Parts: sequence; structure tokens; C-alpha cells
Amino acid sequence: MGGLAVGGLSLPRVLAAEAANTRRGRGRAQSCLLIFMDGGPSHLEMWDLKPDAPLEVRGEFQPIRSSVPGVTVSELLPLTSREMHHLAQVRSVQHTVTDHNAGSYYMLTGTNPADGSARGVQTDSATTFPSMGSVAAYCRPVKSALPPYVLLPEYQWNNGVDIGGQKGGFLGPKYDPLVPGDPSLPDFAVPGLELLPDLPLDRVAERDQLRQALDSAIARRGECAGWDRLDLFQRRAVAMVTSPATRRAFDLSQEPPKLRERYGIDPGSDRRLEARKFGGLPHLGQTFLLARRLIESGVRLVTVMTGRRIDQAWDTHRDHFGLMKQSLCPPFDRAFSALIADMHTRGLLDETLVVVMGEFGRTPKIGQITSGAGAAKNNGRDHWPFCYTVLFAGAGVRGGAVWGSSDRIAAYPKENPVGPADIAATIYTALGIDPATDLHDSQNRPYTLSTGKPITAIFA
Repeated sequence: MGGLAVGGLSLPRVLAAEAANTRRGRGRAQSCLLIFMDGGPSHLEMWDLKPDAPLEVRGEFQPIRSSVPGVTVSELLPLTSREMHHLAQVRSVQHTVTDHNAGSYYMLTGTNPADGSARGVQTDSATTFPSMGSVAAYCRPVKSALPPYVLLPEYQWNNGVDIGGQKGGFLGPKYDPLVPGDPSLPDFAVPGLELLPDLPLDRVAERDQLRQALDSAIARRGECAGWDRLDLFQRRAVAMVTSPATRRAFDLSQEPPKLRERYGIDPGSDRRLEARKFGGLPHLGQTFLLARRLIESGVRLVTVMTGRRIDQAWDTHRDHFGLMKQSLCPPFDRAFSALIADMHTRGLLDETLVVVMGEFGRTPKIGQITSGAGAAKNNGRDHWPFCYTVLFAGAGVRGGAVWGSSDRIAAYPKENPVGPADIAATIYTALGIDPATDLHDSQNRPYTLSTGKPITAIFA
């Protein structure tokens, strides 16, 4: 009786996030957009090119000038090159985990994935460290009907499981994200936000009133606190499904057609064809646009994954140069440049931290093997966590800054090395969350949020 369904809702338990504690101090960032390029994008083909290195290192592409004097990017990113004055690059990120799942967990939580096994954490569980989105939901809950943490378009997976670092971990499933699905599809609808057929809003309200009356009656005979919590979460579910602002936030038809085209609209791709078979990333533009709408509407942290299709798109062991040129960089360049320009025009970069990263980069030498998947001798790059690049923008980030550097072949940091814990500490500090904060699991055991140091040099 206490769990009486209201309007056929099936919202995730992330709706309980407002029950968490709120930190008193706050940084400049009121929100964070985390773009995770799962698979490991090549820093050598995008941000940290080495045109004077030997051919087996520098590859096929040349650097071009950007909007920042003296800073170059790849010729594969002509549109993004015009927005580099908004972006800071950290070119000296490093760790030692060559496995996709464990490396993703490391970057998405800032916590070392070692668990006694050969590969480390492979997926989230009730004992793993929570994602940064879950931590943001816990430490800085939102007051609107919107969820505090949204992950687009779907949970990313690899080797048959969802990669680690996407869910609530030991904070519990109530801090898992809302996962709406692919917004580029013509029949896109957020699960749980649609009412049952022939169920008008007045009947939803009547059902909610009945449920509240039943809950109150039962609570008088039992443990009131538990029923009060259930009531809170049910109210939030009703608020989401009946809130015009929430429904509007997920409605891409509100955007001008020209802007949607600027981000990139799927021209009718064969979605059975994976990115590594030159199927491209047809959903990326509308996913980035929806992420901007959610940030603008008040969601605390939005994570964008490449998507749960067939593969991890940026994992280019073979046909590396062709895939970067035809399948991967063009849609990313279009969507990302539109996102940064659009957020700047709307003033969203003032209080939104944007972060672009993957679990690692690619090997400095073509054909170099560091994992079981290997690399094609003449046209492949394998996993490389020993030096790669992460980008930041907004929330006081010094646009055009470059922090750290790599050696002459982009193999190892030359100066100012940083690790995943430092990246996490930087994000938390920008959001006004003290990295030294202790989180407690279900057994009340304390865990320090981040042992890293924020990269303060990239902020004005």
C-alpha cells in the first residue's frame, strides 16, 4: 500500500538524492558537464601532436593554428580550433592502468581500481567508490524537480558489463544517474516521464493524494522515518512527471532547427554498423545539445558517454588513421565546437565546468603493443595511460592555458605530471566540494573523497 504506483512511474532511485548532506562552502561552478570519450582517444592525433617526431610516432596528420597564439590542434579539429580560447589543456595526465574498465573507473571516480585481481575493478557494485556524478548529487543536491545526476545517452559497457565509475557505488542506488536514452532517435522519450495512456494529470494528483493518506495511516502504526523517506521520494517522482520545466528540459524540439543542425543531426545512418566499422557517431550532436539543455535547466552534473552501441568508439587498434579521419573526429569536432560556442553565448560557461577526458590515450608508436587486443603493425595504436591530455573549460578556467607537457614523442610527462586523483580533486574543488571530505559506506566506514591535489594553475 505504501508503494502505491503513481501514474505508472518507473523513475530510478536517484530521486532520493535530496536526502543527502549539503556542503556549506561552494566553488564557482554550479554544475559540471563531463564528456567521457570511452575507448581512449589519441592525444597524438587530437591535442598533443609531435610533427617533428619520426613517422612511426607523428602519424599522418598535421597540427593547425588555433584561436590561441602558439597553441595548435589537429587538422582533424578545424571547428574546435576556433574555440580553443575557452579551453585549457592538461597534457601530462598519467597512470598505469591499461585495462578499459579499470581505467574508466579510475578516471570517473579518481580512486585507484586495484582490488586484488589482475585487472582491478571492472564494474560498479555496492562496495565500489561512487562516480563523480553520484558524489555531486550527494554533496550538492538540487532543489528542483530535475534529477541531480544524468548520464547520456546510455550506460557505457565493455566485455559484457557496464564499465565502472558510472553509478552510486557504496552510496547506494539512490545516487545512480537518470539514464534517458538516445535523444537523436525520432521516438526518443525519457523512461518514467511518460504517463500511462488515458491517465490525465488530475488522476495522477488524486492517486498521489490517496497514496499519501495511506502512507500516513500506516506510518502511525510503524516506524515513521522510513515512511517519511518513501514519501519524499514519491513526491519527487510526482514532481518530475508533472513538472513542465522537467519535461521541457528533455524536449529537443524546443531548439531552433538551425542550432540542432549546427550540433549535428543523424542523416539516417545504419546504426547496426559500429563506429570502428566506420559507422560514425550519429547520435553525438543531439546528445551534446540535450546535455546543454539539462545543465541550463539546473542538473548538477551531466556525464556524456559515447554510447552503448557495439563497441568503445575511440578504441582504435586497427584502421586508426582512417577511423579518426572519417568516423570519429568529424562528428566530435562539429558537436563539441557547437557546444562550447553555444554555452559561451548563453553565459553557461560562467558557472559550468566542462571536462573532456578518456580512460587513457594511445601508444606513441604505431604498432606498439600494450594490451591483449594489440595494434595493427602499420595503422594501429594500442592503450597508453602513461601520458595523455584532459581538457577543461568554464567556471573560471583560464582559456588557452596549457598545463604540463609531454616528452618529444608524447610517451611520458616532461613536466607537471598529474593523475586521476588530481583530476577528480580539480572537479570537486570547482564545484565547491572539499576533496578531503569523508564519505561513509553502509557500514559507516570513512573514505576520503580524493587524495589528489586540484590543478589550480588552470584557473584564473
